Amino acid sequence: MRYCRFRLNDKTLYGAVEDRNGEFWISHLIDAPEEDLAFRIEHGGPTPDAPHFKPLPLAEAELLAPVTPSKIVCVGRNYSDHAKELGNDVPAEPLLFFKPTSSLLAPGGTVKMPAVSERIDFEGELALVIGKRATKIHPGIHPGEDWLSYIRGFTLANDVTARDLQKTDGQWTRAKGFDTFCPVGPFISDEIDPHAGVTLETRVNGELRQHGSTADFIFSIPELLVYITAAITLEPGDLILTGTPSGVGPLAAGDRVEVSVSGLGTLSNPFEK
Repeated sequence: MRYCRFRLNDKTLYGAVEDRNGEFWISHLIDAPEEDLAFRIEHGGPTPDAPHFKPLPLAEAELLAPVTPSKIVCVGRNYSDHAKELGNDVPAEPLLFFKPTSSLLAPGGTVKMPAVSERIDFEGELALVIGKRATKIHPGIHPGEDWLSYIRGFTLANDVTARDLQKTDGQWTRAKGFDTFCPVGPFISDEIDPHAGVTLETRVNGELRQHGSTADFIFSIPELLVYITAAITLEPGDLILTGTPSGVGPLAAGDRVEVSVSGLGTLSNPFEK
């Protein structure tokens, strides 16, 4: 299943997404996920009353970030080439950090480049959405068995980073956490095969900058789930950014970044001062 979150007639809605001859459409409305409490308050329940909804091309919809997580857990340096390109050692265990939920940005939304930073970088990533409460997952899980039951689906993210502040602050909270620094979308899908190498590409103004495969992860998704949940309980809707491949670089005002994975569409966002 694929689904998105969008605005229509001043209401927030969730819709099933279908691939119609290579073009994504919102085919019909669906229930909101359990974690979107604001939706339930707005609509008085999980299901909107919209019997006259007509299918809508995804490209014409006013898309919102498809998730309403309680937290955004990110994995740093999960590709060895990316660690090396920034002069860092390959980590011996997963390197975790948080982005605040206030950094979430919709597909097409404008990333605001803060004046206090002189270098803003893009980092295209595959992200996963948690589907059920997960705590202290047993390390004996095997790919294709229990770990997939914790995942609702996959989406795209851009881990926007103030690279100069990341270096000077000594920790990453501010550099990674500015408002608009976590574009996510355009939709969530459980129809990609995470056991195969998922190819991710990032383009800046149409020019290919990143081309990587999740087959090159230092730490696999099940390893990440075991490591994260040993310390942190994950709730439905929580977002995990799995790391970025090599090719990151600085942006200028007016640039547009596009992150793509086959079957997950393209997450596109402009950058402005």
